[in-house]
Amino acid sequence: MQSERQQPASFNFEVKPHILIVEARYYDDLANLQLDGAKTVLDRAGASYEVLTVPGALEIPAAIVYALKALDYDAVRRRYDGYVALGAVIKGGTMHDQIVATESARGLQELSMRYALAIGNGILTCDNKDQALERADKTKLNRSGEAAEACLRMIEIKQQFRLLPKKRWIAR
Repeated sequence: MQSERQQPASFNFEVKPHILIVEARYYDDLANLQLDGAKTVLDRAGASYEVLTVPGALEIPAAIVYALKALDYDAVRRRYDGYVALGAVIKGGTMHDQIVATESARGLQELSMRYALAIGNGILTCDNKDQALERADKTKLNRSGEAAEACLRMIEIKQQFRLLPKKRWIAR
């Protein structure tokens, strides 16, 4: 099944963005597919990126906060223009999957609004592994590619409102 949108998104940046991809490697096979889909979109847009791996989806918002706070302590750290969150939450026999899915999404949304961050949420929430594989595969639904596109589009919007710092490198 192909994604409904056939044409890749195009973006217009004053300066090519630098992105932090935060991936949860709870399911390695899914993580590999998701990372490939997101990287393909970012490469096509000319964005640079770094990848940070965390244990699970619940840890993704905290990792983004760590990246933000690191700017307070490292005089030459490169600022990220946006973030792509990748992971998978698959329904189990208890309510744990619901808690993980809800709280990770809530955490990302809260960060986005509180700090005006461009975050693409590519955390899959699926009933089973087959659904997750279909959503992770860039030749099928490519939800991680869509998350990368969402992040890039939000960076464009921040640029439109002049919410991006003129200097992307901080020196004190």
